Parts: sequence; structure tokens; C-alpha cells
Amino acid sequence: MVYYLIICRSLTYAQRTAHVLERAGISGSVMRAPKLISQEGCGYCVKIAERWLTNALLVLRREGMTPKQVFLQSADGIYSEVPT
Repeated sequence: MVYYLIICRSLTYAQRTAHVLERAGISGSVMRAPKLISQEGCGYCVKIAERWLTNALLVLRREGMTPKQVFLQSADGIYSEVPT
């Protein structure tokens, strides 16, 4: 299955992001960002299903919460950055 990882600047910001998305009906889970994509070592992200990315970005922009980065996690575990 394909997922998107919305990279956040802190655990608190990731929790806020997940809460905002949840209020909009978008399910996401807070997790540690994989070391392969975390430039600062101990980052956090919100993992969402592929079908929710467009709506999630719209909701976050509307709330003034710009993601640090967004990565696509393909079914084979490969990460690629998505321009936002």
C-alpha cells in the first residue's frame, strides 16, 4: 500500500497536524520519521493514506500549518519527496 508522510518540525507540531486532519475526517497516525528521510535525526511525521494527500494539504494550508516536507512511501518501501 502507498502512504504519504507529512514531515513535521516537532512532536507537538505532528500531534497538532494529526488533530487538524482528524477534525477534517482524514485519518493519520503520528510516528517517528524514518532516518532515511529525516534530515535532523529525530523528526516526527504524520502518515496518511494515498487518497487523502490533496485534501490534507488543503486543510493544513487553510489552518496555516505548512508541512516541512512530504514524502511518498511506495509499496516496496522506497521514499520520494513530493513537491508541495
